[in-house]
Amino acid sequence: MHEGILYDTLPDNEVRCRVCPHLCRIKPGKAGICRARVNRDGKLYSLTYGLVSSVAADPIEKKPLFHFFPGTTVLSLGTLGCNLACRGCQNWQISQADATAGLGDLRELPVTNLPVLAEHNGCAGIAWTYNEPTIWLEYVLDGARVAHDHGLYTVMVTNGYITEEALDVVAPHIDAYRVDVKGFSDAFYRDFCRVKAFAPVLAAAERAKQVHGCHVEIVTNVVPTMNDDDQTLRAIAEWIVAKLGADTPWHVTRFIPYLELSHLPATPIKTLERAAAIGHEAGLQFVYIGNVPGHSGENTVCPNCHRLVVRRTGYQVEDVALRGSLCALCGVNLNVRQSMKKPPSGRMNG
Repeated sequence: MHEGILYDTLPDNEVRCRVCPHLCRIKPGKAGICRARVNRDGKLYSLTYGLVSSVAADPIEKKPLFHFFPGTTVLSLGTLGCNLACRGCQNWQISQADATAGLGDLRELPVTNLPVLAEHNGCAGIAWTYNEPTIWLEYVLDGARVAHDHGLYTVMVTNGYITEEALDVVAPHIDAYRVDVKGFSDAFYRDFCRVKAFAPVLAAAERAKQVHGCHVEIVTNVVPTMNDDDQTLRAIAEWIVAKLGADTPWHVTRFIPYLELSHLPATPIKTLERAAAIGHEAGLQFVYIGNVPGHSGENTVCPNCHRLVVRRTGYQVEDVALRGSLCALCGVNLNVRQSMKKPPSGRMNG
């Protein structure tokens, strides 16, 4: 176990966790909603610090991140637990696992080993993904610092349900913040994710970009009958334009029936194409159709000269016509991040 860094001590040896907006008040011997952070004798501990359930060398496009170090491979790490309980979660085996019930299938991976593992697998960076990295805060923070010390980029693939305080701790060390915006109402988030409000998700994405300079991309998994209506899709697109910028990539991805939502059909491709059209009508320059390999909606087209800049087939990248962040054909800036943030000290270690 590893002691947490954001919690209050309360009377009767209770603690209050300050990592996510649940702000769990936890009695001795009990865990928070995520089931990965526990109270031991009046102190809050992370059960999963340094313990991984999943490790893989993935294409960065799998996250999905299309405007961040395109064509590179990223060391991807996950553990157990989540602070949401989304219906139809594809990674439910780890996201909904109870770390308090046992850690037998987890492997130890010290942060000092991450750069070596990344180098041996040809990875340009490290991503905390698969389950929710917010509840793994201390390990993500320590790992991101080590990654930057070794010239590796850092990525959080997150549901965005994090407190401003926790974001301010970790975001200075994160280069890309890839966040799900699953719907656009409290009612949807209560039903689909089982949380009271979605405002913290939006606030964190805005703060990650505007305050901390993270590269931000948004994903919406479009679920038939739940968030596929024009009003919801337009609201998400208009928020992205207004708060994150018209050049922020929005990925509208195909839902695959699973768990509680196995009775629903997969998202029709026409629905995804309509979502993409709504995004463009709202002013977004880059809207991508995901989970439909071979669809032209995977490609990056320059909004200025309208020529193909990056061709993708699934996670394979071909025909890249970029000059840094610029279209190599007309020179317009396409908001493609190919350099890391400097660490808080103001210098890049390496």
